[in-house]
Amino acid sequence: MPRTGKISETFFREYVAERLGATRDDVRRGPKHGVDFGVIDAGDAAVAVATDPVSILPSLGFERAGRFAVQVPIADVAVSGLDPSHLAVSFSLPPEMTDDQFAAVWRAFDAECADLGISVVTGHTARYEGCSFPWVGAVTVLAVGDPDDIVYPDGARPGDDLLVTKGPAVESAGLLTTLFPEEVDLDPETLAVAQSRLDDTDAIRDALTASAAGGVTAMHDATEGGLLGAFHEMAHAAGVRLVIDSDRVPIMPGVLDACEALRMDPWRATTAGTLLLAVDPADTDSVVSALESRGTPVGVVGRVEDGSGVVLDGEATTVPEGDSSWPVYERLLSSRD
Repeated sequence: MPRTGKISETFFREYVAERLGATRDDVRRGPKHGVDFGVIDAGDAAVAVATDPVSILPSLGFERAGRFAVQVPIADVAVSGLDPSHLAVSFSLPPEMTDDQFAAVWRAFDAECADLGISVVTGHTARYEGCSFPWVGAVTVLAVGDPDDIVYPDGARPGDDLLVTKGPAVESAGLLTTLFPEEVDLDPETLAVAQSRLDDTDAIRDALTASAAGGVTAMHDATEGGLLGAFHEMAHAAGVRLVIDSDRVPIMPGVLDACEALRMDPWRATTAGTLLLAVDPADTDSVVSALESRGTPVGVVGRVEDGSGVVLDGEATTVPEGDSSWPVYERLLSSRD
């Protein structure tokens, strides 16, 4: 039985990479495994474009769920360094979703887009039998700007510093403790701290802040496969080795407590909100200062070297087999049946 979650690089090469429709001169960057966005030339400008599923978790409350759902796809294009500018969305809603519930989701989409200067330009909304939460559609986000300003996920160069914001398992710790509070063996104060991590899942503004500070050669958000998976994706995309000291990686309060209680590996747990950045050492202090001025924890955790793979605390690592949060979610969900 195929595993759940994002496809492997092997699957991508075999079934996707050689079947990409027509070849066009205006496609500056097409699909690449582990890379969040593509780029199209549009005259003197470039358009970075990314598409992601819409995941609505009713247990969060529909407005909060809507905000969480739209931030993830916007982040995938924000890591290009260009300001996200346009959004298209398709909703395939469960028939039982009420008009008021959809209105709450859409208020969150509208508010987040308005705050970021993003215009919704087209979409599709319908209810269909067979559709169910949480997967209820897809979002495409565009960013239009100067092609010279684009930061590519495969741009890391030997000699660059490696920075990480927020650290591992931020999303997973916050989400699972919020969805399943009765199943998490934590005292009330620690549980509340872990649940508050769900409010740290926005990587959009950090990405734009870091890019504006200058010297960023590559950016990647750590979603499925967690921080370790994101390290491997960045290393493979750029053809470099990443050498990391785990003691320098920031850890948000409550995360390790939640991961221990949930029996979940924090390094392989999805963590929307966390960014990996390769930075020219001459600009590292400026990037760190810019992020810290927003109150974002950031660590200079290692360096980029010639070679391949990811070395963590002196030990070579392998690409994670799946995401450690998925089986935990399935286990907790089944415990309620």
